[in-house]
Amino acid sequence: MAGHSQFKNIMHRKGRQDAQKSKLFGKLAREITVAAKLGTPDPNMNPRLRAAITAARQENMPKDNIERAVKKALGSDGENYDEIRYEGYGPGGVAVIVEALTDNRNRAASDIRSFFTKSGGNLGETGSVSFMFDRTGIIEYDRSVASDDAVLDAAIEAGADDVISSEGGHEIYASTEGYRDVAKALEAKFGEPRKAALIWKPQNTVAVDDETGEKLLKLMDLLNEHDDVQHVYANFEVSDALLAKMGG
Repeated sequence: MAGHSQFKNIMHRKGRQDAQKSKLFGKLAREITVAAKLGTPDPNMNPRLRAAITAARQENMPKDNIERAVKKALGSDGENYDEIRYEGYGPGGVAVIVEALTDNRNRAASDIRSFFTKSGGNLGETGSVSFMFDRTGIIEYDRSVASDDAVLDAAIEAGADDVISSEGGHEIYASTEGYRDVAKALEAKFGEPRKAALIWKPQNTVAVDDETGEKLLKLMDLLNEHDDVQHVYANFEVSDALLAKMGG
């Protein structure tokens, strides 16, 4: 089950976003509000809300902000956000998936399309690249939570599909159907994870040269910095030297 995380240097790329806490908190709050509105405001009964709150805590979002975002979902005057998935090709033909929560579909589509065009890529139809990714659940723990063998044994017992342990921590993957049960079982054993979410995992990744990689990383940054964009996934790998140069 264990292996090398081929896309770890791209999947969580946030770049300058981490330095802009207010923007990041706004995105986290939006996800919490939408999750609470679509389900129940009780995180114990709403796995999406629980995952959103976990993500907020990992970014040290104040408790008051989290509670305010949940209460916003209960009010009749709260904003309504549309969940939209955009798919396209970046420089070098790399496949890119963008998940957005927006209160203005036209603005979001126009902005995201322009980012792709300016980078030398193009936005496609829904389904144009998602067939190259697997929709899967991921549960992440810090390296210090347990040994590789202990995490692997617990993950197998919980029904996980794959485990990747590296210096950066433990990544446990589970099917979309079994993800919630796997997360619960692991939390009972190791405590709250640093991340628990449904993601788009590329089936294969392609290595790109530094020139193409720089264009792609700039596209990732543009997308991630947009207020409506929640997550960006792509199926490419770049050199560690380029990541360091770009501040990854």
